[in-house]
Amino acid sequence: MPSCPEWVVRDLVKHLGTVHRWATAFVAGVQMDPGNVDSDQLAANFPDDDGITEWFVEGHAALVHALESASPDLQCWSFLPAPTPLAFWARRQAHETAIHRVDAELAAGLAPSACYPAFAADGIDELLTCFITRKKDGSGEATPKGFGVRCTDTESDWLVRIGPDGVTTERHSGPGDCTASGPASDLFFTLWNRQAPNGLSVEGDDSVLQEFLQATRIRWA
Repeated sequence: MPSCPEWVVRDLVKHLGTVHRWATAFVAGVQMDPGNVDSDQLAANFPDDDGITEWFVEGHAALVHALESASPDLQCWSFLPAPTPLAFWARRQAHETAIHRVDAELAAGLAPSACYPAFAADGIDELLTCFITRKKDGSGEATPKGFGVRCTDTESDWLVRIGPDGVTTERHSGPGDCTASGPASDLFFTLWNRQAPNGLSVEGDDSVLQEFLQATRIRWA
């Protein structure tokens, strides 16, 4: 697969179907402690190629049902900031699925299908304000660098500050040493390393964008 060289599509389906089942366990109240989750057990009944579509659809349907039927006051484990645990899981699984859909399209030799601008902008916001700010150790750079991201089809922009004390992100804070602008969907795919930045408008020090893309490698663990 172009975006996941160590995988074939079967690996992708197994991964995403397992993640859906993992998330469902928390939302449905079956699992409370992430330390007790065994991803191999969640995928223990992973079928042969003839049955993987049905297996995937069943897992996705169970996740959607769990999210739709959960109480708004649901209390369960989550790992990124969000208004509620339910909001976290709905957002995280939506964007997890969207990005891996791109992986499947690339594996089939297709160009990624664009996301709705508001959805893509929310995916960028999750990445920039929640995921990358978890890193508390500094970049080693004595002088902080600012990386700006601006959507041209929504009123969304961010300024990522990368420095010796770590990474912080602010919304609507102006340009940085480098600012990448473009449609939200293109930015979403680029910042998740699923699309080259060729179609974006990049102003300032292009090396800041390249450093960001090299550093942003979210892994399933």
